Formats: sequence, C-alpha cells, structure tokens
Amino acid sequence: MSIVVKDVSKLYGQQKALDNVSFNINRGEVAGFIGPNGAGKSTMMKIITGYIPPTSGEVFVNDLNTIENSINIRKIIGYLPEHNPLYPEMYIIEYLKYVAGLYGINKNSKELIEAIIAKTGLEAEKKKKIGALSKGYRQRVGLAQALIHDPEILILDEPTSGLDPNQILEIRSLISELGKEKTVMLSTHIMQEVEAICDRVIIIDKGKIVADEEPGKIRSHGAETFQTVIVEFNKKITSELLISIPGTGQPVNTEGNTWLIQAPSGKDIREEIFEFAVEHGLKVLLMQIKEKKLEDVFRDLTK
Repeated sequence: MSIVVKDVSKLYGQQKALDNVSFNINRGEVAGFIGPNGAGKSTMMKIITGYIPPTSGEVFVNDLNTIENSINIRKIIGYLPEHNPLYPEMYIIEYLKYVAGLYGINKNSKELIEAIIAKTGLEAEKKKKIGALSKGYRQRVGLAQALIHDPEILILDEPTSGLDPNQILEIRSLISELGKEKTVMLSTHIMQEVEAICDRVIIIDKGKIVADEEPGKIRSHGAETFQTVIVEFNKKITSELLISIPGTGQPVNTEGNTWLIQAPSGKDIREEIFEFAVEHGLKVLLMQIKEKKLEDVFRDLTK
C-alpha cells in the first residue's frame, strides 16, 4: 500500500475535524477524496503529507510513519494544497528553480524545469511573474512545483480550481497519465472529474468515511425503491393519461413532451410504455432508464 490511514482523529479544540478515519490507497491508483465543505478533506491531506499531526491514530506512506519520518515522506510526496501558496514577485522559472533546490535538485535542473513547464502547459506564460498570472495559470504553477521532484505519490487538493473548461480537460488528462505510474489522491467538488479519472471514490462527511468503492459500484449505493424511465413522445399528453400505465406512479413533465415515469425497482415498465404509446397513437422519440449519478449518491450520503 502507498497510503495507509489507521483510526485517525483530529481535534481543533473541542471540534472534531476527523473521527476515527481509516482507508488504504494502493500504488498506481487514482483515488478521489470528496465531501462537502468542512467535511475534513483538507485536514486529512495535511496529515498524510506531514504538515500537521493527527490527534490519534497513525498514517503510513510507503510503510513510513508520518510522525517518525516526516522529512523522508515529504521527499516522495508532491502536494498541491487547497490554497496554493506562491511567491507573486518571483518569475515562474525562478520559482521552480527555487523549489527544485529545496529538493536538492541542482544537476540538469534547467532541462527538468523546461519539461515540467511543458507538461503543465505553462510555456506561453513562463517568462511572467507569478503575480501577473491568472488564477488558472497560478494553479498550473502549483501543480508544476508538486511534480518537480518526480514524486511517487501526489496529493492534490482541488487541482482544477480556477481553470477554464479547456484547461480542466488538459489537467485531467495529465492526472490520468500520472496515475498510471504514481499514486494519486485528489479532492474535488466536480463529480464528472471523479468519474472521469478516479479508480476509487472515498466520500467523507462530518469527519467520517461514509463510502469507499469504485465509481461504478458506488452509484448503486443504497438500493433504490423505484426505477425512473425517461420518455419523450412526439405529441403533447396529459399526466392523467400517463398515470393509467399499470404499475406506475405520478409522472413528472420535465420539458416539452418529455416525462419521467416511475415504477417499483426491479420492474421494467418500458414494454408497457411502448404499448401505451401504440394504443394512443403516439410515437416514442426517446426512452431510457435514468441511471443514478455519482452526484446523486453524494447528495444522499452527505445531505
């Protein structure tokens, strides 16, 4: 295991930020660590990286205890914190050279920095001071400093914060590529991002882990008592007529001639809907079972 968290709790005075948290992240795995604001995500990441100690419990990174081996652990972790700390008066290349020096990288540092700048899409801005960059490009600089020493493990807290849609896709692609050879733990509020690049989803709420599964499996969390079918007809129709379909509940009109029709879970009502359409001289333009999304599960577990 790259990261092992055992019964970790963290208290800030009387407030419990983490409550007996345990999970493992395997080598070569991209794990999404998600939860509402204040759930304990950033606190957990700070403990893993050795920035703060837990109140109780233990964390191991590559079999090294984070309290006993804090300096050695920082050598193998690349960390992008939620609030990206940068020196606005420094030029990008100057700053990355400074960070490389902190890690003891002096030989071939120029070539390394150029490679990292290219990898994180900073080439067009590389001659600017950090203070002159947009929030999106400052975020890229933060990602570049996390990668500069070629760490085995990446801890990324909101890595696509402030990026435009094109930049988000580029950084997602980079994280996916890095995940093939490194262990990546990332926090985000973008559910599509988790589904697109994560092998695992760990959901935390009020300091407790409430789910830890693969994205495909986690969508089935909590058995539904009903199934929803999305149907679009070619003509306008009333809900009073639709409710006559055997075994269905009150239909909901979403827009135009599109309806959500519910039935008890395990009962496939598509055949009945089709027969209903034929009987009433309607054409079915669209009919599909509505799949449960990760954001639906997230809401169910953290509301």
